[in-house]
Amino acid sequence: MMTVIKRGVATLIVLGMMAAGWILYFANTPVHLPQVPYEFTLKHGSSLRTVARQFSTEGLISEPWSFITLAKSFRREGEIKAGNYQLDHEITPFQLLQKITKGDVSQSAIVFIEGWNFSQMRKALDEHPAIRHDTTGLSDRELLNRLGIEEESAEGLFFPDTYYFSNGMSDLSVLKRAYQIMGQRLADAWRERSPNLPYSTPYEALIMASIVEKETGQSVERPMIAAVFINRLRIGMRLQTDPTVIYGLGETFDGNLHKSDLTADNAYNTYTRSGLPPGPIAMPGSASIHAALHPDETSALYFVSKGDGTHQFSRSLAEHNQAVARYQKNLSRKKIN
Repeated sequence: MMTVIKRGVATLIVLGMMAAGWILYFANTPVHLPQVPYEFTLKHGSSLRTVARQFSTEGLISEPWSFITLAKSFRREGEIKAGNYQLDHEITPFQLLQKITKGDVSQSAIVFIEGWNFSQMRKALDEHPAIRHDTTGLSDRELLNRLGIEEESAEGLFFPDTYYFSNGMSDLSVLKRAYQIMGQRLADAWRERSPNLPYSTPYEALIMASIVEKETGQSVERPMIAAVFINRLRIGMRLQTDPTVIYGLGETFDGNLHKSDLTADNAYNTYTRSGLPPGPIAMPGSASIHAALHPDETSALYFVSKGDGTHQFSRSLAEHNQAVARYQKNLSRKKIN
């Protein structure tokens, strides 16, 4: 009986040594890369078995059992990180295990453009293939509730920038980061603002920054544009800015601003209503935020496009009318030619 037990134990030891030898061999034998660079994605919630079968199906390893055993041998089976991974060179199964348990992911990116409105931002998120779409079907209000944001409107609350993230990250996480960055940038700018500005809150400055953002694409002009609108606010003059009217028209805007649009009253029509509109009309960038809180020193109250992306500024209505006549005439000539 003892002989049988000894033989059984010896057999188990030999089998164990053979298994250990195989795992050691497997762990250090480079995987097969179908192409270089090779990208693969591990979805959220993927188990070790699921990942091992995926690697086998994709041809990285010959069968899943060895990879499962390798991961369990190092007690790493519960540490797999979801994401988008890229292999740029030959790698062993052990190195592959380290990569997916460290979360050494290749990053994806999304760009939010200065001057976009929130609808454009949501569209970019919805269409991005590497983002997990947790906000699909949610109203803007429901989305804000998910993020714990109390503001009535989502417009202007998110900072336009390039955001990098691991594949499969929730769109809520991207939005939260953009919201936090906007809050920080606005708070920093508010603390360092010029004195005697006609804003009672940082949010009012954000509204102004969004208007400045939409009025000009020239960074050098933004402090001057902001100064004109601030001068108007100080004397009780209406802002009379086309971008707010266009925003108020929403989907009914046909690409051309008509005279009737300027007289049709709505909350964002700064031709019919005094003061700032009730909220931002777009995502302002750093330059527009800075301009709204650090306007130029000027007595100008008017500006008109020169047709080249810049503007002519005037202190009086008479000067402004002359500038309008001059530059509209030039524009007409260009259209004729």
